[in-house]
Amino acid sequence: MEDKIRVLLSEEEVDKRIEELGRQISRDYEGRSVHLICVLKGGVFFTCELAKRITVPVSLDFMSVSSYGADTKSSGVVKIVKDLDEPLEGKDVLIVEDIIDSGRTLSYLIEILHKRHPASISLCTLLDKPERRVADVKVDYVGFRIPDEFVVGYGLDYAQKYRNLPYIGVVEV
Repeated sequence: MEDKIRVLLSEEEVDKRIEELGRQISRDYEGRSVHLICVLKGGVFFTCELAKRITVPVSLDFMSVSSYGADTKSSGVVKIVKDLDEPLEGKDVLIVEDIIDSGRTLSYLIEILHKRHPASISLCTLLDKPERRVADVKVDYVGFRIPDEFVVGYGLDYAQKYRNLPYIGVVEV
């Protein structure tokens, strides 16, 4: 059976907001470089588009941290699937995530990364569901605050499907 997907944020809306975020990050990091940490797999689409719009020097690394499995709700169990390739010491780090809901994964990740002595750590997410938050996480850059619906597209998946949609959609069951 095919899932029904309703468009929540169009490709044009997402593109415009990423452009705005790129300008804001470029202003905030003016005179410095920024080390982007892309949280895989979902964050890769957003990270690539964001990086293209940042005008200060950018370096990039990838990390895979999971708390979902094949379900639509966080399991609460966080595990590192792929760690960083480069040390963080002295770097201005910007963690780039596709979505933050409970905050458990990012809270855990930030705690781990602080122990690696970066100069700073900030957090950027394309989508934020603040009403789902159970862990206190400071989000520095937010693309969109969205309602508590299960979303796909632009890197977000449902059982590994729909990541390639160029918009943010809601899976309707």
